[in-house]
Amino acid sequence: MIDDPWERQRAALGSYIRSQRKLANLSLRQLADIAKVSNPYLSQIERGLHAPSVRVLRSIAEALDLSAETLLEQAGLLEDANAGGVSRHATPPTERAIRIDPKLTEAQKEALISVYRSYVASADGGSSAS
Repeated sequence: MIDDPWERQRAALGSYIRSQRKLANLSLRQLADIAKVSNPYLSQIERGLHAPSVRVLRSIAEALDLSAETLLEQAGLLEDANAGGVSRHATPPTERAIRIDPKLTEAQKEALISVYRSYVASADGGSSAS
């Protein structure tokens, strides 16, 4: 297996798009039609074989009722545009992992993220107590 960070990023983006498509109960063909991209091209994106253009990412985001920034962030295209390499809307990696897990329902994902955020908030506020 090639340890190429761009390849891993493409695979992560493709997995995220696939999980969001499944959460939206859309077939690959339906999403391709709505996003106005070809079925084979969308399949290649989901499998991490192609890095889509910003225009295609925006079209997919709109079709999935996501913000374009969410997909651009998943694609790693927002980090460099922000000071310090961190987007002010950056999703923590733990939350990102929860959101893309296809085994969890949307309600389970929201519950886990809520618990995670409460632990992080209490750790930030109570770190001097140790």
